[in-house]
Amino acid sequence: MIRVLAIDDEPLALQQLATYIKKIPFLELVTECQSAIEAKEILNNENIDAIFCDINMPDLNGMDFVKSLSTPPLIVFTTAYSEYAVEGFKVDAVDYLLKPFGLDDFKRAANRLQERLEVRQQEPATTIVSSEDDSIFVKTDYRVVKIAISDIRYIEGMSEYLKIHLESLPKPIVTLLSMKKMEEFLPTHFMRIHRSYIINLKKIQEVNKNRVIMDSETYLPIGDNYKDAFNDYLSKKFLGK
Repeated sequence: MIRVLAIDDEPLALQQLATYIKKIPFLELVTECQSAIEAKEILNNENIDAIFCDINMPDLNGMDFVKSLSTPPLIVFTTAYSEYAVEGFKVDAVDYLLKPFGLDDFKRAANRLQERLEVRQQEPATTIVSSEDDSIFVKTDYRVVKIAISDIRYIEGMSEYLKIHLESLPKPIVTLLSMKKMEEFLPTHFMRIHRSYIINLKKIQEVNKNRVIMDSETYLPIGDNYKDAFNDYLSKKFLGK
């Protein structure tokens, strides 16, 4: 099943979108949102494979919303304005539905979503192939790369892929691997703080409310399901009242 999120600020358009999603056997509607801001909160706590997103919305339009996501799910844009089509494909949208669209048009977009996910799953396996006390080996871009565990700042989940963010490289290493599998290979000073993030506890600069600050540009959310374990860790390290 492809877990999807529907976003549209117009109630009737959102209702139609939800109805179409429920008619496709391989789509699972996780929830409906009437704003991109509301959708961001959902993405922090739910595993979403794809988003059907309106573009023209108040506060934060759909295009800017997608651009703001560090690891966006697959995207299908919906809008009444055809001039957004080119811009939509610039952000690698799977499809673009021009309102008013019917069920046949929607089925076409849903099939493209399914095809895109199948292509990803058929790409060469990029799993951890070995480990040592101070390093791991992963496959990426047809290469086997050795990564020093001490070099890992945090790991970011993006569907079936991971981004391994390192201190020594400006760009993350991308590998086909599950968060659970990665957790099994990492030592105890790594902790999962969110469905999409595992952090190196030694690299934390600051904790501010429900966010972990890794540096001046990296603010990672703490998911509700992981708060207790993280707070337990903090309490053991905390000095003072």
